Amino acid sequence: MAFTYSTNWMGPASMDWYRKHGLTYKVRKVLTEDQKFFPRELGPGDVWEYDEITTHYSCGRIDIRDDTKYGYDGWDEYAVAPMHAEDWGALSAFLDNLETEDLWTYEELLNTFEEYCGREIRWANEG
Repeated sequence: MAFTYSTNWMGPASMDWYRKHGLTYKVRKVLTEDQKFFPRELGPGDVWEYDEITTHYSCGRIDIRDDTKYGYDGWDEYAVAPMHAEDWGALSAFLDNLETEDLWTYEELLNTFEEYCGREIRWANEG
Protein backbone atom coordinates (compact mmCIF):
# COMPACT_ATOMS: atom_id res chain seq x y z
CA MET A 1 0.00 0.00 0.00
CA ALA A 2 1.25 3.47 -0.77
CA PHE A 3 -0.99 5.97 1.04
CA THR A 4 -1.56 6.32 4.78
CA TYR A 5 -3.68 8.90 6.59
CA SER A 6 -3.82 10.48 10.03
CA THR A 7 -5.59 13.36 11.71
CA ASN A 8 -3.75 16.40 13.03
CA TRP A 9 -5.81 18.19 15.69
CA MET A 10 -5.66 21.99 15.53
CA GLY A 11 -8.63 23.24 17.52
CA PRO A 12 -10.87 24.88 18.24
CA ALA A 13 -8.70 25.96 21.14
CA SER A 14 -10.49 29.19 22.01
CA MET A 15 -13.40 29.57 24.42
CA ASP A 16 -14.49 32.47 22.21
CA TRP A 17 -15.26 30.00 19.41
CA TYR A 18 -17.49 27.98 21.76
CA ARG A 19 -19.20 31.13 23.07
CA LYS A 20 -19.81 32.41 19.51
CA HIS A 21 -21.49 29.10 18.62
CA GLY A 22 -23.67 29.03 21.76
CA LEU A 23 -21.87 25.99 23.16
CA THR A 24 -21.24 27.21 26.71
CA TYR A 25 -23.17 27.76 29.91
CA LYS A 26 -22.26 29.70 33.05
CA VAL A 27 -21.19 27.80 36.14
CA ARG A 28 -21.10 29.46 39.55
CA LYS A 29 -19.25 27.86 42.44
CA VAL A 30 -18.91 29.03 46.01
CA LEU A 31 -15.32 28.38 47.03
CA THR A 32 -14.48 26.54 50.21
CA GLU A 33 -10.77 27.37 50.22
CA ASP A 34 -8.36 30.01 48.89
CA GLN A 35 -7.83 30.01 45.11
CA LYS A 36 -5.50 32.14 43.03
CA PHE A 37 -6.94 33.37 39.74
CA PHE A 38 -4.95 35.90 37.78
CA PRO A 39 -5.11 38.82 38.51
CA ARG A 40 -6.86 38.26 41.85
CA GLU A 41 -7.18 35.88 44.74
CA LEU A 42 -10.51 34.47 45.94
CA GLY A 43 -11.21 32.99 49.33
CA PRO A 44 -13.77 30.81 51.08
CA GLY A 45 -17.31 32.04 50.42
CA ASP A 46 -16.35 33.95 47.24
CA VAL A 47 -18.19 33.06 44.06
CA TRP A 48 -16.20 31.88 41.05
CA GLU A 49 -18.04 32.08 37.72
CA TYR A 50 -16.79 30.50 34.50
CA ASP A 51 -18.00 29.09 31.18
CA GLU A 52 -18.36 25.34 30.74
CA ILE A 53 -18.42 23.77 27.24
CA THR A 54 -21.61 21.84 26.42
CA THR A 55 -20.35 19.95 23.37
CA HIS A 56 -16.69 19.55 22.48
CA TYR A 57 -15.55 19.93 18.88
CA SER A 58 -12.32 19.18 17.04
CA CYS A 59 -10.90 20.33 13.72
CA GLY A 60 -7.61 20.37 11.89
CA ARG A 61 -6.43 18.39 8.95
CA ILE A 62 -5.96 14.93 7.54
CA ASP A 63 -2.28 14.33 6.85
CA ILE A 64 -1.51 12.10 3.88
CA ARG A 65 1.72 10.21 3.39
CA ASP A 66 2.69 8.72 0.02
CA ASP A 67 5.23 6.02 0.89
CA THR A 68 6.51 5.92 -2.71
CA LYS A 69 7.94 9.47 -2.44
CA TYR A 70 10.52 11.10 -0.20
CA GLY A 71 10.55 14.36 1.72
CA TYR A 72 7.90 16.97 1.21
CA ASP A 73 6.91 15.41 -2.12
CA GLY A 74 5.42 12.51 -0.18
CA TRP A 75 3.10 14.62 2.00
CA ASP A 76 -0.28 16.21 1.39
CA GLU A 77 -3.20 17.28 3.54
CA TYR A 78 -6.93 17.98 3.59
CA ALA A 79 -8.40 20.66 5.86
CA VAL A 80 -11.17 19.42 8.17
CA ALA A 81 -13.86 21.74 9.59
CA PRO A 82 -15.04 21.43 13.22
CA MET A 83 -16.94 18.23 14.03
CA HIS A 84 -18.05 16.62 17.29
CA ALA A 85 -14.92 15.59 19.20
CA GLU A 86 -16.34 12.06 19.49
CA ASP A 87 -16.55 11.85 15.68
CA TRP A 88 -13.01 13.24 15.41
CA GLY A 89 -11.76 10.49 17.70
CA ALA A 90 -13.53 7.82 15.66
CA LEU A 91 -12.22 9.32 12.39
CA SER A 92 -8.70 9.36 13.84
CA ALA A 93 -8.89 5.68 14.80
CA PHE A 94 -10.35 4.80 11.38
CA LEU A 95 -7.61 6.65 9.48
CA ASP A 96 -4.84 5.18 11.66
CA ASN A 97 -5.80 1.76 10.28
CA LEU A 98 -6.39 2.81 6.67
CA GLU A 99 -3.94 2.21 3.84
CA THR A 100 -4.86 2.65 0.18
CA GLU A 101 -3.12 1.89 -3.09
CA ASP A 102 -4.42 5.12 -4.67
CA LEU A 103 -4.84 8.55 -3.13
CA TRP A 104 -8.41 8.90 -1.89
CA THR A 105 -10.17 12.23 -2.17
CA TYR A 106 -11.43 14.04 0.92
CA GLU A 107 -14.97 12.99 0.00
CA GLU A 108 -13.98 9.33 -0.44
CA LEU A 109 -12.32 9.29 2.97
CA LEU A 110 -15.27 10.85 4.79
CA ASN A 111 -17.92 8.86 2.92
CA THR A 112 -16.11 5.58 3.63
CA PHE A 113 -15.73 6.58 7.29
CA GLU A 114 -19.46 7.37 7.58
CA GLU A 115 -20.35 4.02 5.95
CA TYR A 116 -17.97 2.27 8.35
CA CYS A 117 -19.54 4.03 11.38
CA GLY A 118 -23.10 3.72 10.13
CA ARG A 119 -23.87 7.40 10.70
CA GLU A 120 -23.07 10.88 9.42
CA ILE A 121 -20.41 13.12 10.91
CA ARG A 122 -21.88 15.77 13.21
CA TRP A 123 -20.42 19.02 11.87
CA ALA A 124 -20.44 22.35 13.72
CA ASN A 125 -23.01 24.85 12.51
CA GLU A 126 -20.87 27.55 10.95
CA GLY A 127 -23.84 29.68 9.86
